[in-house]
Amino acid sequence: MEFINSEKAPEPVGPYSHAVKAGDFVFVSGQIPLRNGTVPESFEERVRAVMENVRAILNSCNLDLKNVVKATIYLTDLSKFDEFNRIYAEYFSHKPSRAVVEVKNLPKNVDIEMEVIAYAKS
Repeated sequence: MEFINSEKAPEPVGPYSHAVKAGDFVFVSGQIPLRNGTVPESFEERVRAVMENVRAILNSCNLDLKNVVKATIYLTDLSKFDEFNRIYAEYFSHKPSRAVVEVKNLPKNVDIEMEVIAYAKS
């Protein structure tokens, strides 16, 4: 196993690694929309910040979003589902498996968090 922390992604907000590589898989911890220590104002910017944080971590493993095989997204307001899907589709044309779950709260009082599993071909 290899524990990964990327200098291009926000510091974890708890005692965990950005990602863990185990065999041919990379498990990326939940990412929230932090940019330079702040949370963007609009929902669209927050979704894009999450996507870019995930991408930065994957890039640290010489991977990209195209390697994602599973995504789990947590939203505090499922009424934003359609807006989220519109932005998500710009990043994931290959349509990995996915779950979107409405939750009551998330760290730092944000409204979105995403974790992914990526496959790194040997």
